[in-house]
Amino acid sequence: MTSQFSNPIRAIPTPGAKLLGALAALVGLALSGCDDHQPPAATRAALVRTAIVQPRDRQAAITLTGEVQARYRADLSFRVSGRVIARAADVGAHVSKGDILARLDPAEQQADVDAATAALASAEAQLRVAKATFERQKALIASGFTTRSVYDQAQEGLRTAEGLLEAAKAQLGTARDALGYTVLRAEADGVVTARNLEVGQIVPAAQPVFSIAQDGARDAVFEVYESVFLGQTDSRRVMLALVSDPSATATGEVREISPAIDAKSSTIRVKVSIDNPPAAMTLGSAVVGTVMAKPQNEIALPWSALMAAGRKPAVWTVDPKTQTAALKPVTVGTYEAGQVLIKAGLEPGERVVIEGGKLLSLGQSVTEVRGGS
Repeated sequence: MTSQFSNPIRAIPTPGAKLLGALAALVGLALSGCDDHQPPAATRAALVRTAIVQPRDRQAAITLTGEVQARYRADLSFRVSGRVIARAADVGAHVSKGDILARLDPAEQQADVDAATAALASAEAQLRVAKATFERQKALIASGFTTRSVYDQAQEGLRTAEGLLEAAKAQLGTARDALGYTVLRAEADGVVTARNLEVGQIVPAAQPVFSIAQDGARDAVFEVYESVFLGQTDSRRVMLALVSDPSATATGEVREISPAIDAKSSTIRVKVSIDNPPAAMTLGSAVVGTVMAKPQNEIALPWSALMAAGRKPAVWTVDPKTQTAALKPVTVGTYEAGQVLIKAGLEPGERVVIEGGKLLSLGQSVTEVRGGS
């Protein structure tokens, strides 16, 4: 008779046993990864575009935009105050020397002239009386019929009358001048560029009411940064052309560089005298001025080649023997559209990464795609 318990007993795995087995497998993998004799994973070489740098003599042209202005400009004002009764010129009008620009009401000044005229007539009458008195006393003292004291008084009265007459003449001249100042005239041939009065307006003396750009010499005026004209230009000659008509050209020379920098725009004013300006270069015309910069020996690289080493500019260079990348600090001369000019830090013949340098690391192997030599 066979017993029901004769079959062998099989062990049923428990959840704890399964967990221990998994831990043992992980430990085995970790130990196998610590084998120093295993070769390291190979680093893939970066694909970059490079170029061999060579310094070149460059002479860039500096181009500026300015405005044609008169070299001499006058701000005109009345010498007396009064009410404007007439205006004979407007902005843009060409006037000749002596032309009437405006008039003031002359009533007050005419009254002063009339009063000064009357004062002059009174002084002349007093002088006639003083002269007659002195001549009579002169004849009497010669005959001994008057005293020295009376003679001296007559002589003093004559001198006083003469002085009063001169003062009256001066007063009349001043009054006539004031009457003449009620008419404002152009002091030179030119173009009216500003007007600050209207008929019926009360204007005080010495307040500018007209501005006239005088005919003759013309300047091209530019607002530029100081570094443009100081120490970088090849000469003081400037080529000029109208913005609206590039065929209208002229030459000029830097005549004046303002010693003061404008606080708002951080620029200085540069005036270029225009030699024989064409008729198209009228006042207020926009002109383009071109000046040649001094030739410089610099290395030009595209913007994509410029990197940073900390806070300083740098470029990636490639060692031709090991084909590995190195970051080299450089000194930038100037920045231009599409390229940067390196002033120092690179040697002629070095190979520089011009594309693909953003993902490089120090000592990384590279595969070159030659972009220039």
